[in-house]
Amino acid sequence: ILFCVPRFHGEGFQEGYAEGSLAGIAEGRRYGSLHGARIGSEIGCCLGFALTWRCLLQKCTDEKSSKKIRALDSLIGMIQKFPYEDPTYDKLQEDLEKIRGKFKQVCSLLNIQSDFRFSAERSSLTF
Repeated sequence: ILFCVPRFHGEGFQEGYAEGSLAGIAEGRRYGSLHGARIGSEIGCCLGFALTWRCLLQKCTDEKSSKKIRALDSLIGMIQKFPYEDPTYDKLQEDLEKIRGKFKQVCSLLNIQSDFRFSAERSSLTF
């Protein structure tokens, strides 16, 4: 009987490892999908915000409006260069933080509070 214990231990380990791997893959996929949806929602909202304000200010010719338009163009450019299709991009978080910083700068120039909370559950903005 004592000779069977190592064999059962090894088999149990292998079975547990296989089940754990499958569960980990499924959990990782769910987490990645949710996190990706949140980032996509945030980036999409920022882009919509910037494009709308760009349209609203395009006919203004004063210096203050020109500065706002340049900041909006910079934000739009950063968002358009963001690598949506590459989840392994090593500077994803860094670029996302730069976009968030530029968004805050644009909001400041437009005299708008930048403390939006993006809600993936309800797909809406909360101010």
